[in-house]
Amino acid sequence: MTEEINNCIKVLKEAGLILYPTDTVWGIGCDASDPEAVKKVYALKKRADSKALICLVANQAMLERHVKQVPEVAYDIMDLATKPTTIVFDEPKGVAPNLVAEDNTLAIRVASDKFCQYLINKFGKPIVSTSANISGEPTPKRFKDIAPEILKGVDYVVNLPDENKNPSPSSIIKLSNDGQVKVIRE
Repeated sequence: MTEEINNCIKVLKEAGLILYPTDTVWGIGCDASDPEAVKKVYALKKRADSKALICLVANQAMLERHVKQVPEVAYDIMDLATKPTTIVFDEPKGVAPNLVAEDNTLAIRVASDKFCQYLINKFGKPIVSTSANISGEPTPKRFKDIAPEILKGVDYVVNLPDENKNPSPSSIIKLSNDGQVKVIRE
């Protein structure tokens, strides 16, 4: 696994794209602080850059470095969630501007998967995580379902087995600084 992590970090530092197993489905990843890398993800997915992407952080401390204010309820949601849960926060900071939604929010998930945690920790910055498909096409549940176009479009494919037996996208909850909570995807 160390070799896979080192290979990923090399590619991420060069604004490259990786294809990696996340705590949900296989994802396309890049350095979340690099606008050029983020642009490549939108291009590969054929997705309008007004549609925000999800970011993964290694832990709550990293989350706190990239959001102006983490609402108290966010900690409860993270502690109580029974499946991977992405939270949309107000006023993100320290990420590529083209990653931030028009309403100045960013979807962030604290990774619950060991590989992702090690990778992001060692990289020291959030990593984009978006499903490995062209926008509008079905999310691939298994590595074998990923389109050749996506496989060819990334700079590095992580060589790890499909460990997640029942992969599904994360829940998404939007938390506004004024205390509003809205479920976007269950």
